[in-house]
Amino acid sequence: MPALPRRLLVFAALAFTTALPAATTFKPDKLAAMDAAITEAIAAKKIPGGVLWFQRDDEVYQKSFGRRATSPTAEPISADTIYDAASLTKAAATTTAIMQLVERGRLDLDSPVVRYLSAFEHNDKSEVTVRQLLTHHSGLRPDVDLKPAWSGYATGVALACAEKLRSAPGSTFVYSDINFIVLGELVRIASGQRLDAYAAQHIFQPLGMSDTGFLPPAAKFARVAPTEISDGVMLRGVVHDPTARAMEGVAGHAGLFTTAADLARFCRMLIGNGQLDDVRILSAASVAAMSHVQTEGSNRRGLGWDIDSGFSGPRGRWFPAGASFGHTGFTGTSVWVDPAAHAFIIFLSNRVHPDGKGDTGPLRRALATLAAEAIGRDAGAVLNGIDVLVREDFARLRGLRIGLITNQTGRDRDGRTTIDLLHEAKEVKLVALFSPEHGIRGVADDHVGDSIDDKTKLPVYSLYGESPPRTKDQSDTDYTMAVMRARAPQPEQLRELDALVFDIQDIGARFYTYSATLGVALEAAAKARIKFIVLDRVNPIGGINVEGPVMTRAPSFIGFHPMPVRHGMTLGELAQMYDAERHFGADLTVVRCENWTRDLRLDQTGLPWINPSPSMRSLTAATLYPGLCLLESTQLSMGRGTTKPFEQVGAPFIDGGRLAAALNRAGLAGVRFEPVKFTPRPALYPGPAASLKDRDQACGGVRVVLTDAAHCPVVDIGLELAVTLQRLYPEQMKISGMARLLGDDATLEAILAGKSSAEIKAGWAKGLADFNTRRNQFLLYP
Repeated sequence: MPALPRRLLVFAALAFTTALPAATTFKPDKLAAMDAAITEAIAAKKIPGGVLWFQRDDEVYQKSFGRRATSPTAEPISADTIYDAASLTKAAATTTAIMQLVERGRLDLDSPVVRYLSAFEHNDKSEVTVRQLLTHHSGLRPDVDLKPAWSGYATGVALACAEKLRSAPGSTFVYSDINFIVLGELVRIASGQRLDAYAAQHIFQPLGMSDTGFLPPAAKFARVAPTEISDGVMLRGVVHDPTARAMEGVAGHAGLFTTAADLARFCRMLIGNGQLDDVRILSAASVAAMSHVQTEGSNRRGLGWDIDSGFSGPRGRWFPAGASFGHTGFTGTSVWVDPAAHAFIIFLSNRVHPDGKGDTGPLRRALATLAAEAIGRDAGAVLNGIDVLVREDFARLRGLRIGLITNQTGRDRDGRTTIDLLHEAKEVKLVALFSPEHGIRGVADDHVGDSIDDKTKLPVYSLYGESPPRTKDQSDTDYTMAVMRARAPQPEQLRELDALVFDIQDIGARFYTYSATLGVALEAAAKARIKFIVLDRVNPIGGINVEGPVMTRAPSFIGFHPMPVRHGMTLGELAQMYDAERHFGADLTVVRCENWTRDLRLDQTGLPWINPSPSMRSLTAATLYPGLCLLESTQLSMGRGTTKPFEQVGAPFIDGGRLAAALNRAGLAGVRFEPVKFTPRPALYPGPAASLKDRDQACGGVRVVLTDAAHCPVVDIGLELAVTLQRLYPEQMKISGMARLLGDDATLEAILAGKSSAEIKAGWAKGLADFNTRRNQFLLYP
């Protein structure tokens, strides 16, 4: 076995447990709870046994539990038990190999796969890139068919190459073994070695991972944990995954066998930015690409590694979402790494033994949560209002009949929906649900009707249904007010309620409609004389910067209250402002966030990103939205119908190079502009195809690249775009379309008059100063 860290605390088996020294920084009660969780899982027959390795810096807690095998005979476990790693193969072997070959110039992440593997072109897959395979955004389904029966490595690759796309490349996350079957073949093509030989020579042997590899030799079978019976034979030393087994035991998606001690060396290499001791396996840049978010949307992935997705159970509650990473294996294996804490947790089990019915999902989550608590990761963690409510055991809601205004963003740190939490809470009666724009699940991009929630069977009342018909003599202002009243909870819907609870993630822009839903609902609750409780959430783009003109137009659903474009407030703070300044007289309670300060953006909080609306797929898009969306109603495409809406803009008549050069000359802080060409496609657009601007037309434009999000004046980006486009394309651009979103006619007139950005911004100064004076009264966070 390789040399172990000098402060090693080894707990090799249940019978040989050693007491923790007083000097350890691990919390003993949390380690004991980890032991108990594993022991309980064994007793419940979720796993036959397992090996735990938890490490921070040079401190290690290692322990073996239960049995290696229970059938056909019972076998004691040992710390050096070799486990079928299953999909850990993807991360440890295949991704590492691919990144090494990228570093050596033999592969390019953004080149199409067909550049290296011509057979992959079958069925119109020529646009799929190596990067999209690594992030599971290729558009391929999860696995190839196993029937009719087939065998052979080459056959498996051929089947993968023959697959049809299920979605447009880059548009959708689907976890797919096919992606990594193809990547495994790319390793062979680029290196001249099959994956097993390549990984042994270039990864595992240099790292001293002596028990890790494909096709373990028979001499090691006694230490291999068996999985389950196939064709009457208990699988042992033979890969469990049936596709990898058909491919002769070597495939990019499965087939690796390993031990906890070996994986610990691999994790130490990752924390060492690609180097362990004197051996460099990867560059620091490659490790960063693997461990940092590379995708848009709620399923955030690095290259080959999971970061914050539906597969992130092994992150637990406290390891930071977006700043830690890991992977799981179907057989019951998992790894999670927290680079900032220099910590990682490995749990290896054969949960499929002996009958395929085991389960490690809840155990993985529990172990990661306890591990993070053992090193104090929970102390000072940022909590949203729902997390605080859960911690208080829903005390503020007991005895109340509740209506809940929420959508898919209403979740706690553990990913549990606010709907489920309130529905299951003792002494709380959840009676009705209310949904904002985009619906209760956040997938609609058009008007939404009333419905019934599938899980709870509760009524879902839409607060963004069809607009009421307009009468013949109705003024614009009167009609706008009628629309707003129609989008409020109605008196008959509130009659049996004691309180409305509001839990929706906003993004900090005046015209994002959730803040208007908050306003009309707060007013309705006040009129109905029921309580209104806001479960506050952090402002994802930060709570310091206040930018843009203060709205001077009449209220509307894209401008509920006089405030700037970027208001720098949370919805709880806005609720207090609305109530005071509009004299609602509401019975208002704000369940505050904890440990959030105004300088923190979402990616600094450890909280997960959840798409707040179908086209708001990243924190970058949310940050740029207050500026770019000012031009949504002009001839400019916001990049809807592409993989990066609100991160790139353009139109068929725009010369991207010319526009980028002009915008870069403006010298805006924290941002640069790159020429881009894109074509909006209905396949990438969640709304009706007929409403997609510039559908199937090639657009020239700019990609907006944030270089310092905290100090970028994002509303200035929209202003500079408007001024520049007005100058460069006066015939094609109808800047007057900005009127409603801009919310200030004086600003629009100044743009149309050809005034400079500096002159226009000078006109905002008094309004911003007055707003900040008003705003300061309602701020809840430092």
